[in-house]
Amino acid sequence: MDSTAGELGLRLYDLVRTVRLLKQHRAEEGQAVAPGLLGMLMQIDKTSGGCQARELAQRTRLDPSTVSRSIAALVADGLVERRPDPSDKRASFLAVTPAGRAALAESSGWYGDVLRRALADWTPDEVDALSGALGRFARDIEVALGNHDNLEAAR
Repeated sequence: MDSTAGELGLRLYDLVRTVRLLKQHRAEEGQAVAPGLLGMLMQIDKTSGGCQARELAQRTRLDPSTVSRSIAALVADGLVERRPDPSDKRASFLAVTPAGRAALAESSGWYGDVLRRALADWTPDEVDALSGALGRFARDIEVALGNHDNLEAAR
């Protein structure tokens, strides 16, 4: 590994550690959505008419059993509801409840506040550059891995 890749690897480690720190602080505050479930709730919220667990597993690239456990926790917490799928009696649509939307809004506010404080000395161009670079990096890693289909092998 050349020095550039080595330095990038260290920065990637720092980023992962920072995400863990955010989750830890979030969990210590005892919020409505467990930090490990927030991403799943956000994915369900992205679909206007609801989605099936199978579709959610594909979109999140997680094992269906992991998605199923996450959904069960979100339903138990009243943040997601299951609605019958009229075209498939065995399946159900998942939809975010009003309590789930309130929890998403609260979480978004919390993360927004942290990011505003962290990036207070950054210019808008620097923030845009970081956002664009992170998006490109995530897409290019998927391409480099050939859209890795072994759902949770890297976890």
